Amino acid sequence: MTSVTSPVAGRAIGLAAVPDPVFSGAMVGPGTAIDPVREPSEAVAPVDGVIVSLHPHAYVVVDGDGHGVLTHLGIDTVQLNGEGFELLLNKGDTVTRGQAIVRWNPAAVEEAGKSPVCPIVALEATADSLAGLVEDGDMKAGDALFSWQ
Repeated sequence: MTSVTSPVAGRAIGLAAVPDPVFSGAMVGPGTAIDPVREPSEAVAPVDGVIVSLHPHAYVVVDGDGHGVLTHLGIDTVQLNGEGFELLLNKGDTVTRGQAIVRWNPAAVEEAGKSPVCPIVALEATADSLAGLVEDGDMKAGDALFSWQ
């Protein structure tokens, strides 16, 4: 079983509240979302594993069970072309839960006209394979979001 923890601090709001139909409709996969605190911070690894995909605005970490977890920093943030995001690691790096991957500023994302809401998605998972899904309440980076059977 994979325990997935929050990569950012903020308020859990659930995927249905994400202002993007691809995420809110769980087309990418099931999971939850965090409305982040509006201050410069580091987005961290939600699981132990390997970074298999890394962009300034999004990354995927795959754990030892082959479970890939997508962290997407804001909505439509790909359009910012990396501005306001700083990669701290590289694709292929092995990470431990809580290790910083990207430094970013949710307030700057919002000022640029984008939503800073962060979907955290279990890739290629079924909704019934997740347990204990947190969709409400204040979260610190590292707090449990869901378990993946």
